[in-house]
Amino acid sequence: MVAEYDIRVLPQVAANEQLLKDYLAEEKGFDARTITHLRTLRRSIDARQRTIFVNLRVRVYINEFPEDDAYEHTEYQDVTGRSQVIVVGAGPGGLFAALKLIELGCRPIVIERGKDVHERKKDLSQITKTQKVDAESNYCFGEGGAGAYSDGKLYTRSKKRGNISKILNVFCQHGASTNILSDAHPHIGTDKLPRVIENMRNTILRCGGEVHFQTKMTCLLLKGDTVVGVEAENNSQLSTRNSQITFMGPVILATGHSARDVYRYLHSEQIEIEAKGIAVGVRLEHPSLLIDQIQYHNKQGRGKYLPAAEYSFVTQIEGRGVYSFCMCPGGFVIPAATDRQQIVVNGMSPSNRGGQWSNSGMVVELRPEDIAGTDTLRIMNFQEELEKNCWQQGNMKQTAPAQRMADFVNNRLSYDLPRSSYAPGLISSPLHFWMPDMITKRLQEGFKYFGKHAHGFLTNEAVMIGVETRTSSPVRILRNTETLMHVRIQGLFPCGEGAGYAGGIVSAGVDGERCAEMCATYIKNGASM
Repeated sequence: MVAEYDIRVLPQVAANEQLLKDYLAEEKGFDARTITHLRTLRRSIDARQRTIFVNLRVRVYINEFPEDDAYEHTEYQDVTGRSQVIVVGAGPGGLFAALKLIELGCRPIVIERGKDVHERKKDLSQITKTQKVDAESNYCFGEGGAGAYSDGKLYTRSKKRGNISKILNVFCQHGASTNILSDAHPHIGTDKLPRVIENMRNTILRCGGEVHFQTKMTCLLLKGDTVVGVEAENNSQLSTRNSQITFMGPVILATGHSARDVYRYLHSEQIEIEAKGIAVGVRLEHPSLLIDQIQYHNKQGRGKYLPAAEYSFVTQIEGRGVYSFCMCPGGFVIPAATDRQQIVVNGMSPSNRGGQWSNSGMVVELRPEDIAGTDTLRIMNFQEELEKNCWQQGNMKQTAPAQRMADFVNNRLSYDLPRSSYAPGLISSPLHFWMPDMITKRLQEGFKYFGKHAHGFLTNEAVMIGVETRTSSPVRILRNTETLMHVRIQGLFPCGEGAGYAGGIVSAGVDGERCAEMCATYIKNGASM
């Protein structure tokens, strides 16, 4: 017998399989000895009351054993010699596009401006050691994209865009824990995601595809209004080839939200794009114990059986959303700039979320009409100017300007700062003074509101670190809603977060699969749709 049940149990019961079996036996009238296997299908924490419960959906096997793995396998075929597609970018959009192309019998050629996950990690460590950023290998550029070393969070609200469970199952097939299939807010962790990404790359290579690192697209090759390939330059010092390389085929453009050179190129070539709204603010960091105490209503914090607490806040201030973004319990604040004269911060968590601090982006909605002018790139230019100003406030290093939370709300300079996870270091700065008023005023009111609804949240124990600007793409590359091809250029499939059609790892992966499907159809129909 196999049956599924929705149950509500205490954390200590949810954490112990034998206690869970005993609970089910008593609740459902089983003999606990006949329960041969349990599989958790869904898990979430209800912390709304002082007594914390864990909500579970479990599949119970009575005198039987499961015949399948905990995840669904995808078969990948050999595509050697098949029609090839150029995938620009090896972030989640590009990698899932490449894997889907293999499923559909097309041969992906992936080109990535940055380095592979292992070499990339060396460059990330240099940011703290030298206070300098490699413009081609950083927290945004390189294999795995912006998510590889900035958390690996898999939660998405984009339920209508595609098969989210397929994305999670593919991650499991390549080495992620099957917990991501059941957790309400799935998370792989920055310490484990790089290995999963490497396995995905190996699948592409094993099936006959190609992956080229340190290879940056410089232009699209056009024949009339049809893309027939790309031209790229190889920046590896070990390359024995000519630096200019040509790759032929239709193009899935998945370059991520920080590839500003791509946006400028498209704009200069009059390839239709439009300004898109983003959110701008800071990273807010609390001691993780304090967030646990607030969220779990317990002075002792989370205790033995609960994970580091998460939070999610949102309100409207003067017609614009103010909200928490990419919350990282038990995590770190990281330097995520893509050039030397910038400071951008982001957050990440290891898989165990065991750090001393918890952080999240605290941001204000910014719409195209909030920035004067008609320039398509005006939101991007605003981003850039704010990041450069932040760098100047940080003594022209990666030392980030920061301010205690309550001081910011009360327009006071912080004369000292609390300890922080931000490795390059902090410098006290009046963020309330030099950040744009349309951001600071709304943040101040938002913090007051959040503090009323979560007692202890608005505190000088928390520190604000500037600036958080890379929440999403400042540009949308226009595409046909049915074919996902560019509105004018045949054979060009703008994809993922960088194209303005996704907002995280999972939604980018879903969009990558959809673009691959449309591209395969384009090829099947004789490269004409």
